[in-house]
Amino acid sequence: MKPNEVERLSNLIKFELSLWEKGLNYICGIDEAGRGPLAGPVVAAAVIFTKEKLTKLERFVGLNDSKKVNEKNRERLYEIITQEAEDFSLGIVSEKIIDEINIHNAALLAMELAVKNLKVLPEYLLIDGPFKINTTFPQRPIIGGDSKCFSIASASIIAKVTRDRIMKDYDKKFPEYGFAIHKGYPTKKHISAIRKFGRCEIHRKCFGKNY
Repeated sequence: MKPNEVERLSNLIKFELSLWEKGLNYICGIDEAGRGPLAGPVVAAAVIFTKEKLTKLERFVGLNDSKKVNEKNRERLYEIITQEAEDFSLGIVSEKIIDEINIHNAALLAMELAVKNLKVLPEYLLIDGPFKINTTFPQRPIIGGDSKCFSIASASIIAKVTRDRIMKDYDKKFPEYGFAIHKGYPTKKHISAIRKFGRCEIHRKCFGKNY
């Protein structure tokens, strides 16, 4: 591992270190994937690491905000994170609920569900973005947390890989839309397919009304 990567990864655990130094152990990072697509669910992940689990940072080479990591490395990191994490869980909110409560509230709900689905009780939550979630656990929102905080970056990988897999499965049911390629985001191909075939059952009615 290159020295600059060692430094970068070490810097990513500064939020966890400050909490470990206060005697807390089960620190949970939370992030979501799927705010922008025209179709499919929003998926959140919650990931807990203990200090002992992060003594070998070299295993996590390349860990970053999932948007900055290519698909091959996201899949590699997904396997490592799920093996090394003390616990992890998911919160999935469907496109139907997104239409009912809007994407902002749906994303917060997905994060709340991810926390509720944990088997290990977290002692502190580190959340990507500026908003707190509805929970009794102590929490800290961090704007841009998926590129600043190890646990949140890990959650972003889990959420992104999980959602991509869901959209690949939907591609088998609705092959004309190309979900396996664009994952529901508003690409030219996706918009062209909507104009040609109309919307399918997993399209969000509140998104892209002009397409």
